Amino acid sequence: MSEQSEQDILLRIRGLRIEGMSGDNWQEIVHGVDLDLRKGEVLGLIGESGAGKSTIGLAAMGYARDGCRITGGEILFDGTDLAASEESEKRHIWGSRIAYVAQSAAAAFNPAHRLIDQFTESPVQHGLSDKPSSEDEARELFARLQLPDPDGIGLRYPHQVSGGQLQRAMTAMAMSCKPDLIIFDEPTTALDVTTQIEVLAAIRDVVEAYNTAAIYITHDLAVVAQMADRIMVLRHGNVVEENATRSMLEEPKETYTQELLAVRSFKSDEMAAPAGNPPLLTVDNVTAAYGDVPVLHGVSVDIHKKRTVAIVGESGSGKSTLARVITGLLPAKSGTVSYNGEILPLSYKQRDKSQLRRMQMIYQMPDTALNPRQRIRDIIGRPVAFYLGLTGKQLEDRVRELLSLIELEPDDYIDRLSTELSGGQKQRICIARALAAEPQLIICDEVTSALDQLVAEEILKLLQRLQDELDLSYMFITHDLATVRAIADEVVVMLQGNVVEHGSKTEMFKPPHHDYTDLLLSSVPEMDPDWLDNLLAERAELAKQGRILKAADH
Repeated sequence: MSEQSEQDILLRIRGLRIEGMSGDNWQEIVHGVDLDLRKGEVLGLIGESGAGKSTIGLAAMGYARDGCRITGGEILFDGTDLAASEESEKRHIWGSRIAYVAQSAAAAFNPAHRLIDQFTESPVQHGLSDKPSSEDEARELFARLQLPDPDGIGLRYPHQVSGGQLQRAMTAMAMSCKPDLIIFDEPTTALDVTTQIEVLAAIRDVVEAYNTAAIYITHDLAVVAQMADRIMVLRHGNVVEENATRSMLEEPKETYTQELLAVRSFKSDEMAAPAGNPPLLTVDNVTAAYGDVPVLHGVSVDIHKKRTVAIVGESGSGKSTLARVITGLLPAKSGTVSYNGEILPLSYKQRDKSQLRRMQMIYQMPDTALNPRQRIRDIIGRPVAFYLGLTGKQLEDRVRELLSLIELEPDDYIDRLSTELSGGQKQRICIARALAAEPQLIICDEVTSALDQLVAEEILKLLQRLQDELDLSYMFITHDLATVRAIADEVVVMLQGNVVEHGSKTEMFKPPHHDYTDLLLSSVPEMDPDWLDNLLAERAELAKQGRILKAADH
């Protein structure tokens, strides 16, 4: 390595070892990782859940989360070994020279303070700027990150902006002290594809403008291809492979990297549309509102037996609200929901046990959907007892059958807490809990969006197998069009509470489309480092011609 290249190294990690608490024992989870990062360079860390991506990203700051400890190695940040530094020394660096952008901006912001006050806190505390000057810098960064009304948006509270806007506001906050290094931890995972494009472009623009080095953590190779100069593939706390982005994508050397590149190969066969058979579920001209704010406007959807209908659209399009109306959690203002030809009461409180049993939901975040104090036997056993009336040995036998059905060994899992499971295992438990009622229709609300792509594919294959074996129907709410290609028979596209297009999967992925469907399809990242540049250039040209479509235009 040349002397100039050595001088450019901002972060050098050697022999990093980290242990995590498992039960009453410490177990090593990161095994001697080495890492170099130069000034202004972006390094992508990629791998499945449990690979050590976030743990290593936090360790680059000299930080170990609760239940973890750094046990070996050097973490040299601009010559300072953060692994050996006192807490006070690291706190002087955190925020000013190293910043962190979390996966969930909604959870990371203080809901009681305005955005601009949270932006100015760090530069003022570190003595880098006074409050008026910092507020001016905030407005400049809000404008650079293409936030609407950059002069006024800082006066809002976190709950008053969208998820994509909040993620960009967090990036602005991370840049408030003009740090040398930013750790981006899955910053676009929970965003819909159209919002993700805006956030990716904004992050890349501001990082390049300030010549900031970055570690970009993700499980999505197509996303990291747009952001990173180099990619490091991790698995089980070890480095599998590292290379320049283009070289990695064009010629991956390791089998595991090749598997990551080939992920989402699963695709179910589209079932032929039923001829003359009545729908299992009919939503007819439904309108709904939160208070006085209308959310759904005359929505109609049919779901037939043994078919999967995907409901797609960006955040705020009304997808999850439609699910709440169907299940009776949010009574519709007008219209009807019918099951097997029977009109259901609009509120779940007026539905009998049989009506409730027929439809079950699987939620997006298994961490919040499962009670951390209950063992798996109780989580799955409760709906079995409630809906089927089983007790004693019959109840336990049925719980064990359900665990086997979701491909988890009963003896290994029945007495565990949900906190002892991986993300994919937790989602399997959520599936088993839904199956416990023996429903005919399951509503899956973004069930793979919080999972890495390898685990997500396993869950999709499991859902497909269960559909074939149990004659299930699915309503699959998602913003991930790769998931739609994998599992759907029909697709319903929603925008601002309206159905704008509806048809078979084959029809939906062939032009011509509604303009908004075109926008969704063109926003799905591709495994090409030039994809984002080409897309932005194409949309800039269309904008000049007045032809670019944005969701907000509708």
